[in-house]
Amino acid sequence: MTSDPTPKPEATKPKATSTVPISPWKTLWENFQILLVALILALMVRAYVAEPRFIPSDSMVPTLQVGDRLVVEKISYRLHPPEFGDIVVFDPPQQLQDQGYSKDQAFIKRIIGQPGQTIEVKNGKVYLENRPLQEPYIAEAPNYRLSPVAIPQGMFFVMGDNRNNSNDSHVWGFLPQDYILGRAWVRFFPFDRLGKV
Repeated sequence: MTSDPTPKPEATKPKATSTVPISPWKTLWENFQILLVALILALMVRAYVAEPRFIPSDSMVPTLQVGDRLVVEKISYRLHPPEFGDIVVFDPPQQLQDQGYSKDQAFIKRIIGQPGQTIEVKNGKVYLENRPLQEPYIAEAPNYRLSPVAIPQGMFFVMGDNRNNSNDSHVWGFLPQDYILGRAWVRFFPFDRLGKV
């Protein structure tokens, strides 16, 4: 018998790696930092980009129903003023606060008149610049009268689509642009009514 001159490989042993145990406090601190950054980002998005809102009243029926949930976007009005027909969310101006509404209670209405325009309500119609508006989105024709008024600069005339059940500009006057928080953009609940507003 001949012996095999090639040496047999020795079983390789795994190299010992030195692991430093991670302190539970360090892990906790890292997790806290991640959560803090996430919270700051979420607050910035809510303050400057978009936020969810809930519809508590029927003043915008039939367009919006009680219980609808919307995303309100806040960027477009930093670039241009609100336009006719936009549905806006706003903080209550002083006139509404004088009626007892909290300054933290947001309202939602449709832009009907812009600065420099004249608005009037008569014979069941809203007139903008002496022309009756075609408003297929309203619940019913308004049953009140409003003498012609000129909308001052920096102000808007807003109305609810449920004309006869809306506490809006025909009751309390003009909405200052500075009070507008954003534009109703997307309804995300109820699911059977998902979509752009």
